[in-house]
Amino acid sequence: QVQLVESGGGLVQPGGSLRLSCSASANIFSIYNMAWYRQAPGKQREMVASITMRRITDYSDSVKGRFTISRDNAKKTVYLQMNSLKPEDTAVYYCNEVRANWPWGQGTQVTVSS
Repeated sequence: QVQLVESGGGLVQPGGSLRLSCSASANIFSIYNMAWYRQAPGKQREMVASITMRRITDYSDSVKGRFTISRDNAKKTVYLQMNSLKPEDTAVYYCNEVRANWPWGQGTQVTVSS
């Protein structure tokens, strides 16, 4: 069973940056299209960024131009570079393959506040 471990969250001021990491125990990680999701208090989980096995990326309108998703297949890790953070980016961030078929990890909390 695939295990996902997210890290890199924290408390940051508006306008700041964070880099999230997610390691996966999946065999042949490179063939999976991966995504970052987030869930804010009282809201449904939403996908914010995705990256295909060929490294084609896509972003939700709310983060486009501020977040960058990348992957290191050798390390079985996907990253989310978050710049120009806003208070509305506050959420627990998770990664998963794009169909969200793997068990969810514990996520990593991102809090944007002054």
